[in-house]
Amino acid sequence: MTSRNAAATKQRILEHAQRQFAQRGYAAITVKGVADAAGVSPNLITRYFGGKDGLFLAATRVEIPVSISFDGDRSALGSRLAASIVQRWFGAPGEDPLLVLQRASGERPEAAEALAAFLDTNSLEPLHRYLRDSGLDDADARSRAAAIDAFVLGVSTRRRVLRSELGDPADLQAWLSATIQRLADG
Repeated sequence: MTSRNAAATKQRILEHAQRQFAQRGYAAITVKGVADAAGVSPNLITRYFGGKDGLFLAATRVEIPVSISFDGDRSALGSRLAASIVQRWFGAPGEDPLLVLQRASGERPEAAEALAAFLDTNSLEPLHRYLRDSGLDDADARSRAAAIDAFVLGVSTRRRVLRSELGDPADLQAWLSATIQRLADG
């Protein structure tokens, strides 16, 4: 097997794992089920990922480029963040690893800890710094960042994890934009 084929096989396994973890959670997924869906031997999953836990960790590796939302004036923060959120929810191919992690956080304490740590590092703290650097005092910046973070997580949980209808992307973006901006402005 060439390394290119190995890389493609590994990617195919990850895509099937992300889809299955997102749709059915951690407990309902088996290595054999993912292997069958990907058209590979379960031994390959053990070889590439070390088993179900390693596969889960690889399938939930999350990257959110939030820093691009912080380029610009605070008066347009809501529209930049909302555009980024809606793009992620509607435009990302395959299952969103963040969604997989959100859904698994109720089943697996380590998933909940990973989600909390990820959000603190990649959402809450950068947003707090941005708001502070935009002229707010530290305590006000921290409380506004926490409100925005809680709002977005709540909407994501309600509409994505609990599988409510997301609605029209443009309407959702407008609503998110206005609400995030109100929270940023105090």
